[in-house]
Amino acid sequence: MAYSHVNSKRQTYFLHQRLVTLRGGRKQTIYFFSREEKEGVMDEIPAGYEVMENKRTGLPMLRKKKKQA
Repeated sequence: MAYSHVNSKRQTYFLHQRLVTLRGGRKQTIYFFSREEKEGVMDEIPAGYEVMENKRTGLPMLRKKKKQA
């Protein structure tokens, strides 16, 4: 079952991941939300991340959780 998030505008987005190669040749995993389930859909949020929403557009994004003091 794909991880989904319903934003404040009642639109459903699905979490995806993709391995990309940066200019220097280093590989990095990116996380993104899409309205459709595509290749790379994830079942859950990666450990240490949380979902936040762009206040103006409602687009969900992942960010690292803040450390508790």
